[in-house]
Amino acid sequence: MTRPAPHDPADLQPTSPSGPAWKKWLPPLLAFGLVAALGTALFSPTRNETAGGPLVDKAAPDFRLTSLDGTPVSLSDFRGRPVVLNFWASWCGPCREEAPLFRELSERQGAGGLAVVGILFEEKNEQNARDFIREYALAYPNLRDQNLNTAIDYGVGAIPETFFIDKDGVIRYKDKGGLDRARLNAGLKTIGVEPL
Repeated sequence: MTRPAPHDPADLQPTSPSGPAWKKWLPPLLAFGLVAALGTALFSPTRNETAGGPLVDKAAPDFRLTSLDGTPVSLSDFRGRPVVLNFWASWCGPCREEAPLFRELSERQGAGGLAVVGILFEEKNEQNARDFIREYALAYPNLRDQNLNTAIDYGVGAIPETFFIDKDGVIRYKDKGGLDRARLNAGLKTIGVEPL
């Protein structure tokens, strides 16, 4: 009687023309993981972060930009007044969420007192910015930063970002992400302004 020849264990593995099944799914899984990690890194850290950053307790970088109505404005125009400087865009969801607080804050501006200034960040459609300003009745200068030089000087990577600058021109507080009343008031306190 003859015995069947022993089989090589590799001969018992199922084969397919494209190789093992896990190799087919590996690239899409890696791509998904990379997209998820990048999304988390890009969006999570900027939401509701009040970390100081390298500019806190340093002189605010001066700028000279043009407002949407064509008026030249520089930070030094507000010397001697506390300033709330907000980088925003009409397409930014958290910017819309915080806009009612900025409307309320802008109503408290006055000669020699608080100044609120907005700087457009990567705003592709200026009419959308004008509509946003009208919708939320924002009564303060909003400036074009077409080459993003001011945003770069302030280290802005995502919006909204808000800087609280005291009357001596020193940044005292920085907030990343859409402001709520408590965080807005925390920033106002650092520049000697009564809370909302």
